[in-house]
Amino acid sequence: MQTIIEDEEFVGIDFTLKAFGPITYENCVFKKCHFLGVDLSQFHFEESEFEQCDLSLAKLNATALRGISFKQCKMMGLHFEDCNDFRFSLSFQSCTLDNSTFYNMKLKGTAFVECRLRECDFSSADLSNSMFFGSDLGNAVFDQTNLSGCDFRETSNLTIDPEKNTIKKAKFHINGVFGLMTKYDIEIEN
Repeated sequence: MQTIIEDEEFVGIDFTLKAFGPITYENCVFKKCHFLGVDLSQFHFEESEFEQCDLSLAKLNATALRGISFKQCKMMGLHFEDCNDFRFSLSFQSCTLDNSTFYNMKLKGTAFVECRLRECDFSSADLSNSMFFGSDLGNAVFDQTNLSGCDFRETSNLTIDPEKNTIKKAKFHINGVFGLMTKYDIEIEN
């Protein structure tokens, strides 16, 4: 039986120094904790918050992330597609997610607010009605991705091929529209 920890706050803990097996955390807060490269396979996190944590390169095999918010976290190189997809629900604010993958995931309505998402892979994902306000999407991959109703206003470095993705009702700032034309190798001046 898996250990359950509820309503706890963890501050400044280096989980890279602890050997522990899968645990369920419910309604917990993690502040300034280090999970760099930690194997979080089979862990369950429900209705919890991570603030200023480093989760880069953590292993997420069958990890449950349900109702989780990440604020000012470093989360580079994560494979979210390895997570348990049952009730999978996340939000991100001011996080660095470079080189993370969300391949074939259902991420409807996910908020990526002021995040750095360079070279993230969103191929075959359903991001419909998601928000990318103020995010840097440099070299992010969108291929066969459902971007219907997404809000890309105030994003930077956005490049999307409208012929390979669904972008119906997506919102763009006028400067972001240029990223829809990149594949045509044309010059646009204002």
